[in-house]
Amino acid sequence: MKPPSVKVLLVGVCLFAPALLGAETSGDYQKRAYAKYRKGDLDGALADYDRAIELDPQSTNAYRSRGDVKTDKGDLDGAIADFSRVIEIDPQSPPAYFNRATARLTKGDLDGAIADYSRAIELRPDFAAAYDNRGTARRAKGDLDGALTDYNRAIELDPKSADSYVLRGVVKSDKDDLDGAIADYNCAIKLDPKSAVAYHYRGNAKRAKGDLDGAIADYNRVITLDPKSAFAYHNRGLAKCDKGNLDGAISDYDRAIELNPKYAKAYLSRGNARFINHRWRDALTDYNRSFELLERDQDYPRLYAWLSRACLGETDLANTDLAAYCAKRGNAVQGDWVSKITGHLLGTVSEADLFAAAKSPDAKKEQGQFCEAWFFAGMKKLLITDKTDAVEYFKKCLATEKKTFVEYQFAQSELKFLGK
Repeated sequence: MKPPSVKVLLVGVCLFAPALLGAETSGDYQKRAYAKYRKGDLDGALADYDRAIELDPQSTNAYRSRGDVKTDKGDLDGAIADFSRVIEIDPQSPPAYFNRATARLTKGDLDGAIADYSRAIELRPDFAAAYDNRGTARRAKGDLDGALTDYNRAIELDPKSADSYVLRGVVKSDKDDLDGAIADYNCAIKLDPKSAVAYHYRGNAKRAKGDLDGAIADYNRVITLDPKSAFAYHNRGLAKCDKGNLDGAISDYDRAIELNPKYAKAYLSRGNARFINHRWRDALTDYNRSFELLERDQDYPRLYAWLSRACLGETDLANTDLAAYCAKRGNAVQGDWVSKITGHLLGTVSEADLFAAAKSPDAKKEQGQFCEAWFFAGMKKLLITDKTDAVEYFKKCLATEKKTFVEYQFAQSELKFLGK
C-alpha cells in the first residue's frame, strides 16, 4: 500500500444550469464539459474544452480544466502544456503552478515539481496541499529532512488533515523514528477512524519494532475496511512469518495473489516461506514467477533461487542462471555488496573476502551485511555437508539481531532442521 497520493486541485466551472443544447459561448461549453467530466466522460469533456478554448483563447479556466482532464487520461505532457499556458496568461496563479507541479511529479520530474510547488507556495504561503506534495517530491529525492519540514508546515496549516499525518509518519519511519511515526499514525486514525492507509502504515511500523501482534491487529483492521487489499494480506503474511506461523503466512500470500495475480512481492514472500519449509521446488516456482513480474530489485530473489536449485542438487543449473543474471546487471556497480555474495556462491569470491566486504563505517549497514554474509557462507558450508561450521555461521547470523531480514529467518529455520 502506498502513502496517500499527491493532492490534486480541480478548478472546474460549477454547473449552475442544465447543459445548453445550443451552446455557443466559451462559458457554455465549459459548463457542459464540466458536467461530462463529473460523469466520467473524459473524451466528451475534452472535446468541449477544446471548443471553449477556440471561442476564448485567453480563458485560463478552460486551459486549467482541460489540463485536469488530460491528467486523468494520462496525457501528462498535454496537461503540462495546458497548465503552462495558464501561467503565460496569468503568472500569479497558484493553482496553475500546483497542477503543473503535480503532473511533473507524476512524470518523475522531481526538480520541476519542487520548483513549481515552491512557486505556488510563494504566491500562496498558506497552501497546505502544496507543502504536502512538495514533501512527497522531496522524499522521492531522498531529502527526508526537507520532506519532514514540509509536512510539519502542512500540519500547522491544516491540523485536521489525516493524510498529512500519515505522510509525516512515513518519513519518520524512513528516518527510523518508529515511535514518532506511530504517534503520527495514531493522530491520523483519531482524525479518520476509517483510514485504511493509516492502519496499514502503523502495522508496518509496529512490525519493524517487533510488535507482531499489534501489527497483525492493524492489518486485520485494514482488511475489515478494505477486504480487497492485497497489500494488507501480504504484510499480514510477513508478520505471521516473523511469528513462525508459516501456514498462516502462506495462506495470506495466496489471498494476496488471488486478489492481484501480478503482485510480484507476494510471490517472492511465498517463495521465502516455502524455502523456510524446505519446499525448494515450490519456492523456485514462486521466485521464477516474481522474476517475470519484477523489472528491477531481483538481486536477492536471484540469490534465493540459486540456493533453492543448489538444495535440489541442481548446482550447475543454479550457477548458469545466476552467472547469466550477473552478466546483465547493467545498473550494478562492479564489486558492490550483492556481487560479493554472488561471487561467493559461484566460487569466485573467497569467504575471507566476503567478510572483509561486509565491513562498513555505517554500523547499521555493517550489521545487516554481516547477517547476510554469515547466512550465505553458512549455506555454502551446509551444501558441502560441513554441518559444524554451518551451525556456527547460522548462530552468528542470528547474533546480528536483524530479525526482519529474510536471511535471519532462513538461518533460524536451518538451525531448527539441524536440531540446533
